[in-house]
Parts: sequence; C-alpha cells; structure tokens
Amino acid sequence: MANDRVKFLDTTLRDGEQSAGIGMTVEEKMEIAKQLEKLRVDIIEAGFPASSPGDFQAVSNIAREIREPVICALARAHPNDVDQAWEAIKGAESPRIHVFLSSSDIQVMHQLRKNREEVMEMAVTMVERAKKLCDDVEFSPMDATRTNPEYLFQMMEAVIRAGATTINIADTVGYAIPSDFANLLRRLQEEVSGMDKVTLSVHCHNDLGLAVSNSLAAIEAGARQVEGCINGIGERAGNASLEEIIMGLDTRKDLFGIDIGIDTTQLYPASRLVSRITGMAVQANKAVVGENAFRHASGIHQDGVLKDRSTYEVMQPERVGVPGSTLVLGKLSGRAGLQARLDALGYSLSRDEISNIFESFKVLADKKREVTDRDLEILMDEEKRVSTEPISYTLDQVHFSSGDHDIPTATVRLVGPNGEVNTDASTGNGPVDAVCKAIDRVIGCSCTLVDFSVQSVSEGLDSQGTVTIRVDNQGRTFSGRGASTDIIVASAKAYLSAVNRMLAADEESNVPAVGTTPD
Repeated sequence: MANDRVKFLDTTLRDGEQSAGIGMTVEEKMEIAKQLEKLRVDIIEAGFPASSPGDFQAVSNIAREIREPVICALARAHPNDVDQAWEAIKGAESPRIHVFLSSSDIQVMHQLRKNREEVMEMAVTMVERAKKLCDDVEFSPMDATRTNPEYLFQMMEAVIRAGATTINIADTVGYAIPSDFANLLRRLQEEVSGMDKVTLSVHCHNDLGLAVSNSLAAIEAGARQVEGCINGIGERAGNASLEEIIMGLDTRKDLFGIDIGIDTTQLYPASRLVSRITGMAVQANKAVVGENAFRHASGIHQDGVLKDRSTYEVMQPERVGVPGSTLVLGKLSGRAGLQARLDALGYSLSRDEISNIFESFKVLADKKREVTDRDLEILMDEEKRVSTEPISYTLDQVHFSSGDHDIPTATVRLVGPNGEVNTDASTGNGPVDAVCKAIDRVIGCSCTLVDFSVQSVSEGLDSQGTVTIRVDNQGRTFSGRGASTDIIVASAKAYLSAVNRMLAADEESNVPAVGTTPD
C-alpha cells in the first residue's frame, strides 16, 4: 500500500458521553479537549449542540479555545440542529458540521416512519443547508452496514453533489464483519461518482467486539478518516478504541504504510483522564493502556523480557506514555522532589497549583509510608475532580461505626452552596449504605445506588482506594468517583460527587433551551 495519511476524529465528547451513566460538565469536556489537542487528533467532535444548553455551551467554548484540530458539531438532518451546530462552532479556527440520518430500511420505516425518497430529500436538503454555513461538511448514513447497498450508493452520490466533503460510513449497531465491511467500502469507491474528491471515513461500534478490526480493515480498503473514542467508550458496547487503532497502525507500519500525526506518548494520559472524568475504569487487560498491558507474570516471559523487551513486547510502554520510573516519595520529601516527579508524569503545574498539591501530598504521606507514581496520579485525579466538577455540597467530615454484631451508623457533615454547615446521621445495612443515607438526609434527596466498585490504585495494605458509584434518580443515571486510604471516606466522596452531578443536571434542565426544539 502506498504511503498515505489517516486522519482521526475523536468522538469521546459526543458518542463517548452517550455511554450509560456518563455525564460530563462543561469544564470536564474542555479538559478532555485540551488533552486531545496534545494527542494531536485531527478532528474533535465536541458535541451535539441541539441536545441541551450545556452541550451547546461546551461546544462553543471548545470552538473558541482549541485551535489546532478541526472542531466538529453533530446535527440531525433537521434545520434547527444544523443552525445550532453552526452557531456553536462558528468561532472555531477550522469548523465542521456533521449531519447524520438513518439510511437502513429498518430504521427508516420503524424509527423515521418515512419512505426512501423522503429520507433522500432530507439528506440532500440538510447537507445543502450546512454547506451554505460551513465549507467543511461531513455526512453519515446511520446504520449504513444494514442499508441496501444500491440505495446507500445513490444517497452518497446525492450528498456529495450537495456539498459533503467527508462521507462517513457508520456501522451504528456493530453489525459488520471485517472482510464484508472492506468489500462494501471498495464497492463504494468504485461505484459512487465523486468519491475520489471526498474523504472516506468510518465509524465502528463494538457490539460484536470487532470495532477496531473493522476500522483497520477499512483503512486497508481505502478509508482515510477513522472515528472512535478514548478507551472505546460509547453507546452499548462502545466505539472503536482510538488508542488501539493508532498503535495498530504505528506498530505495523510495515503492513499498512500509513502516516499518522498522533503523539502516541499522550495516549496513556488521555486514557487516565477519560477514565477519571467518566468514572469508567479501564479493565486491567485492556490493550495498550490497561494496567497489565506491560506486565509479565510467566517465568518464561519474564526471562525473555529481562534479556530483551522485544521478545514479548511489540511496543514499548514509553511509546504510549506509560511512566517508566516509579520513584517513591515520602513524608520527608520536599516540594522540589514532588514537582520533579509530577513533571516526569506529564503534569504541568503553576507555583500556586504546586503549593495546593503539596499540602494534599503531605496529608497523604502522613497516612502512607511510601507515595508511588500511582498514588500521585490518583492525587492529581482528585484535585482535578474537585476543581472541575459541579460542587453544590462538599464533605467536611464523616464518622461511622460498624461491626458484625452492631447496627452500621454514619454521621456526615456537609458544607452547602452558601457556606452553611449541616450535620445528620443514619443507619444502614452496611457502613457505605449508612453514609449514603446520611448524605441524602442532609441534602433532602433520594437516589438509588445501582453500581458500586472499588479499585486499589497502589500496592500494600496502606494503598489508596478509588470508589466509583452510579446512582439512579427518576430514570437518570449519574456517576461519581472518590479516593482515599479509607474506603468508607472514598465512598462518601464518590456518592456526593454523583449527587452533585444530579443537582447540576436538575439546574441545567431549568435553563431555557437554545433555539427551538426539533421535531
């Protein structure tokens, strides 16, 4: 295959946020967008402006501040959606409107309840509308892999004539098989007039676990834009994992002959950031960025790696940004030592930020004999979480008692939105349940805890633990995360984090929508 370049569209902020239980704030989306700019992705799909005032604001902010990548906004094939998308991204250095519309008979008949001719007209009209506003227009036929090929090709020809510059073939429900998908894309390029003048893109979902395989097969078949999410998050089983596609191309340059403009050393920091903000833990055996991705347990493997890492590693951990050193700090370590280690881990902090972090570090160091890189990462995650997520209530103090013959009891003291201090107590079927109920009593809310997970982030009995909690309130799911050397305290932080997100969503729902509501 001739040497060529593939562009990457990251949709973590749009499709990734559609994962069940995820809800990012405007500030958190900006934080991820800045990391994606460091990663040097080509296009950031910043959101779906017509979906909510908060998303409109997030896309607008990113368009104004993030200058290197193309900033893309999603729009249904509806005039209001297209207009709002443009309003949100018009301040971008390089704006793009992404119009999508169902194309498969099953979605056209059962969801849109229209015929093929009506859908074709909608596609063409909305691409033309977008083109009048923005030179760069992407069009996606939703559920393309279950669409009649002849109808799909006719629609693509029509939207190319209407002004689309990128054609994105969406495997919306993860139906495709790599060989079949590649054949479809080859036919598309052979049979659709004008395809040689636009960029062919793919957007693959992971319902059958084939999203990355389909994306790589698509590149071999001629696709030159790939869409996906950090950590593979997204609807249902998720999207294609960008880090896996990127390292597949990077590691197998001999096969693909493809250039990428990605700074691969930013993949691990991006993965950690998205995991922290979304509350979705990365599985230990996750390719490229998992905790075990570069660990070797077998004696045979260890022997080989000690002699030459390439015996059992096809890529170096440093290549994806995994910290190569594990310098241990302690309570006698100074500010300079802390700053040097944070710099090595990729954190760029001002003097004031270092001062704040140092105070938290000393508190942690008093509780732990050794503070490792993993401890520092979770410390930074906590500081970022507190500084970026919506805060209505903060945890001032928590006290609990429990035992195998005692009734679990918890008392919490919270500081409210106006600085007021409130204390209440509750019993529960365990200490975590008691703490959550006590928080509910202080705030006057009621949530159902639907998921609770604990992860040790460093080794030893004095390790920090990260707790991720998901709560349900009237059919809406919110996630929260907290860390501490005490799991009950971490649970209180995580639960309060989820409740604060719920309160922020309630407040946003009372804000008037931007523009008119789509049909």
